[in-house]
Amino acid sequence: MMNRITVRLPRQQIVLLEKLVESGQFPSVSETVRYAVRDLLERQGDRVMRESDLISVKF
Repeated sequence: MMNRITVRLPRQQIVLLEKLVESGQFPSVSETVRYAVRDLLERQGDRVMRESDLISVKF
């Protein structure tokens, strides 16, 4: 099950997201955003989890 969140973006970013959909690279703006979030989490998620584990150990 997917949860819904609301994100506010500058108009220019929304236009670029829509252009990615129009060009056929993604089926929808929502899927484009999900792809970007997955990519960010794959690149940064492990580091964040390690840092949060270190912070929780200190307390």
